[in-house]
Amino acid sequence: MQAFYSDQFVLHLPEGHRFPMAKYALLRDALVAHLPDIQLLQAPRASDAELLRVHTPDYVRGIADGSVPAAVTREIGFPWSEAMAERARRSVGATVAAARSALRQGIGANLAGGTHHAYADKGGGFCVFNDVAVAARALQAQHAREGRELPVAVIDLDVHQGNGTARIFQGDASVFTLSLHGEKNFPFRKETGDLDVGLPDGTVDADYLAALDAALLELDRRCTPQLVFFLAGADPHEGDRLGRLKLTFEGMQSRDQRVLDWCLARRIPSVLLMAGGYGVQIDATVQVQLNTYRLA
Repeated sequence: MQAFYSDQFVLHLPEGHRFPMAKYALLRDALVAHLPDIQLLQAPRASDAELLRVHTPDYVRGIADGSVPAAVTREIGFPWSEAMAERARRSVGATVAAARSALRQGIGANLAGGTHHAYADKGGGFCVFNDVAVAARALQAQHAREGRELPVAVIDLDVHQGNGTARIFQGDASVFTLSLHGEKNFPFRKETGDLDVGLPDGTVDADYLAALDAALLELDRRCTPQLVFFLAGADPHEGDRLGRLKLTFEGMQSRDQRVLDWCLARRIPSVLLMAGGYGVQIDATVQVQLNTYRLA
């Protein structure tokens, strides 16, 4: 399996900032130490042409040169800098590269990614560009040039609803969006995806897994994808500061096993993305993600 990283582009955030920037380098170190068969590759840079398949020209230009309004960067949650703009491009480029690798090898991964709160014309919730949307459009365009279609499914198991992804693909039959998330958690104004499953605060392993099983059955009934993007967020874990659900390490592994088995049984290439993770102890977030990679 090839996995793409961009953790060398570090944002220097204000002291006390809630975003755990260090988790990406810690995850890469953990993969080197424990799963050396995974091929780690530096993320390529997403091009303007790739970004413009999803994002508006004004927004792409504003992130590139810093002219994006202050209100937009406040909603994103990161101050603008050249490093912020470059990191955002690399994170998207990693998902595009991982998707191409998945189509060749069956599975590919981005050690970051899953920036599902980004809309076509704005970011939000620590998400600048929507990497899944850009990668889906890039691969679909490549297939279209060859006279083929590429139906895509997004299985979003970050604890927060993928509002930007849902909005971008509303009314698009070529991309099916499934989101299993905390009903009362951010974003407080949800978008309508193809299949949204809201869960109450405090949901435990058994109830979560039952909801996931039902969602995968519904996905089977309504969609036959040829590529899956799996947002394996660590934030449903009980040790997460922002998650508000109560999944154990074992529950998280059962979640991942179900999705990976679903893809494998249908021989559908899958793209693994880490999405959110804000553990009270950052080591717990990294452990959840390492477990995901071990299963993959």
